[in-house]
Amino acid sequence: MSFYITKPMICFTLILLLGCAHQPTDETADVTTAPVLSPAVEAPSVEANANTPVSPPPPLPTPTDSDEAPIDTELASPSPADASSTEIPVDSAESGDAAAVEPLLSAHGIQQQLDEALDFCEVAQEFWQKGEPESALEALDKAYSLILNVEPDDPSKMVQQKEDLRFLISKRILEIYASRNIVVNGNHNAIPREINTNIQKEINRFTRGSERSFFIESYKRSGKYRPMILEKLEAAGLPAELSWLPLIESGFKVKALSRARALGLWQFIPSTGYKFGLKRDQYIDERIDFEKSSDAAIAYLKELHSIFGDWSTVLAAYNCGEGRVLRVIRTQNINYLDDFWDLYGRLPFETARYVPRFLAALHIIENPEKYGLSNVDVYPALAFETVEVHRQVRLKDMAAPLGTTLNTLKDLNPELRYGVLPPNKYTVRVPVEKKDLLLASIDQVPVSTPPQRAFVYHRVKKGETLSTIARRYHTSVKNIMWANNLKRSSYIVAGKKLKIPQRGMVVTRAQTTAPSHHVWNQKHVVKSGDSLWIIAKRYGTTTQKIQEKNHLSTTRLSINQVLKIPSPGGTPISPGNGSRTYYVQRGESPYIIARKHNMSLNHFLKINNLTPRSTIYPGQSVRTE
Repeated sequence: MSFYITKPMICFTLILLLGCAHQPTDETADVTTAPVLSPAVEAPSVEANANTPVSPPPPLPTPTDSDEAPIDTELASPSPADASSTEIPVDSAESGDAAAVEPLLSAHGIQQQLDEALDFCEVAQEFWQKGEPESALEALDKAYSLILNVEPDDPSKMVQQKEDLRFLISKRILEIYASRNIVVNGNHNAIPREINTNIQKEINRFTRGSERSFFIESYKRSGKYRPMILEKLEAAGLPAELSWLPLIESGFKVKALSRARALGLWQFIPSTGYKFGLKRDQYIDERIDFEKSSDAAIAYLKELHSIFGDWSTVLAAYNCGEGRVLRVIRTQNINYLDDFWDLYGRLPFETARYVPRFLAALHIIENPEKYGLSNVDVYPALAFETVEVHRQVRLKDMAAPLGTTLNTLKDLNPELRYGVLPPNKYTVRVPVEKKDLLLASIDQVPVSTPPQRAFVYHRVKKGETLSTIARRYHTSVKNIMWANNLKRSSYIVAGKKLKIPQRGMVVTRAQTTAPSHHVWNQKHVVKSGDSLWIIAKRYGTTTQKIQEKNHLSTTRLSINQVLKIPSPGGTPISPGNGSRTYYVQRGESPYIIARKHNMSLNHFLKINNLTPRSTIYPGQSVRTE
């Protein structure tokens, strides 16, 4: 069974973060043969000379019953013998006064040594990113050995550099050990089990309070997805208890949508979904794909554990973001590793309840008789096969040849936003024993090309309502409310900018006639607040095409400037062999686009003649593969 860094191990490394590590007085120790974790090793006695071998580290404090045993032999070395009672061989050739005192380093030499230590820190970071933690630790060991020999005279400059480096090295060691999966034999529950007032309150809500029906229905739905999640967690070496996290996140509803627009079993917001490779376009939203979203959630949980090394804190960060939790820890100077509940009281209310709710759910599920769940049966797990389809067809048209229902196919493929497969090829899920039947009948299923959804923007004028705006743009009030996350149809004010969804505006731009209210090849007078991106979105074109049409060398506009608006059927950029043209969306960066198309950042920059410092803009066309 896998488990992670223990609290004694973390506290051992935190000694360095607090600046409590001793410094040896011997400046001639061999830095290449020191143990990997030499920063935490106590210095040898001042009676030893340069030939004295470095002693193993002193023993850690005896763990209490609640602590876990140390799992790394480098951190649990036996106690060294008393240095004062050890006979130390002395070479007679070095017994003179000349050999007893080393000359002090000059200011230039000290700065050079600090710079060299920083270089080793950068090398360690590169090793860690390549997945070579042992090499990273060795580089950090060398960096620490270098700064141990530095005794700067200037307290205002070099001393601060030394302390900053010591803190950086110690922090890196903690992060590396937290990210390593160490396999040991025996039972180990990585998720803490405890009962306190906050957890008991959530248990009461789930078992006999207002949320009892929610808990029972969520528990039933867990049977559909949890077996799949358990397999993925086991393969990743993560605790099996995390398979119950969707109960708190979404109630195991695959299409659950929160007020913050988080979606799916694992409640990803769009930006975090992109970060972990979940695609979202007019055909699919992989946040609703129960397999791919589970892979992304596991990757996110592993990343958070590499940052915090403590599962209670990881769960809090999963809910409100690692940045929020890190800010609380830093500004409040909280030692969350000793007691998570010190951090708990300083978190946002929703997040503060999140961890107790999860721990309460574990207590209830592990004691079903005690809490009245012994007679509750879960739904059967989804059973399916996968087929690669090379035609754009509707699930509705696939159902009849397969002898199944549309709802069955929707349950197996919830990520298909409109029940239509994307163009080109797509791997679709079908009921067990239906794969061969689909392969035999797919050529008879009619091809379907649904209209694309496009958007224009409208600034609300005095006296307008959603109904009048919807009639003007030939859409519905419900679509406008959906696109703008409006809760009430009456909640619009003059000056507010609305995104108006439209179907059929641009299916094949070179051949499709635009609606009568949307005129192409016209002129636009720049108003206050306009930008090229806003204007391009309004007319269904791109910023690059507007710049080319008007011979603009920059994106700067002036009020009352007249722009020619090109037709959306303009000449597209001709991509290279095997590449496609992609238009940058708002909020995207080269890194996000590269991840979205399964490309390395360096390759994406290379084929687009960009550098890491280049800026890209919404509507700009780039090449992808």
